[in-house]
This record gives sequence, structure tokens and C-alpha cells, in this order.
Amino acid sequence: MIKPELEFVYEASGDLEPPREIGKTYDGARRIIPIIQGGSVKGPKISGRLMGNSADWQLTRGDGVTVADAIYAIETDDGALIQIRNKGLRHGPAEVMDRLRRGEEVDPAEYYFRTVPEFIAPEGPYDWLNRSIFVCSGARYASGIKLWVWRVT
Repeated sequence: MIKPELEFVYEASGDLEPPREIGKTYDGARRIIPIIQGGSVKGPKISGRLMGNSADWQLTRGDGVTVADAIYAIETDDGALIQIRNKGLRHGPAEVMDRLRRGEEVDPAEYYFRTVPEFIAPEGPYDWLNRSIFVCSGARYASGIKLWVWRVT
């Protein structure tokens, strides 16, 4: 048996615009959360900033689980552009999720927020991102987000 380990890559934090509600659809409630340019990316493997003109397209299913599907990019401190598609799940007790929706401060340990980011990096110093699996844990705040990304070794 080979047990995978985790190698920390970076922490990202960013500001978000208020959600734009699409509304109830045949498969659940949908909304778009625009990502504002300028969030930070800091870590031992990558440093830079989040690019704007991006969004998280969310679906909240009938069972209360929110499915995140965000597409955005990082501009590294040395000028590389890296595309990311980050898909995952967020859920917790109903009262905790209601507090999050109202924009209240909620301890991230009170809910589950995990994603699997996929990177598209150019050839060069960041092409190692194209050859690994990554996992991410996250925290949602009233007008922002924090993400911690690890490479599965």
C-alpha cells in the first residue's frame, strides 16, 4: 500500500461581490459569485494575486449541499498566468449554513468546504502543476474567501 501525503502549496484570500441569484432550477438553486481582482496568493510554491473577471458558479442541491465550480486565474509574482478550475462541496448543519448565507462570521471548523483545483500552467517553472492532483480546504466569509491548497504526493 502506498499512502499519499500532502505538500502545502499556497494560501489564497480574495474578495467577492455579493451573490447574483439565478434562482430555483430543475436541479436546485443556482447563483453566481463574482471574484474581485487583487486577492493574494502566498505560499512556498506560488506567490501572486488572483485575477478578476472570474466567478464561482454555485448550485445548492435539494439536500443542502452547495456544489462550487469556480474558474479563475493566478498571476504569479514573476508574471506567469495560471488558470484554475476549482470544483468541490460545502455543507454543514442547516443553522450553520443559514448563518453563512446571512454573512455572519462562522468558524470554518463548523462546516465542510473541500475542493479539487485543476491547474493549467504554461511550460516553464510552473508546469509541475499540470502533473499532480491537488486538494483544497476553504473558509467563506461575508465578502471574501480563504483557500488552502495542497499537492497530493
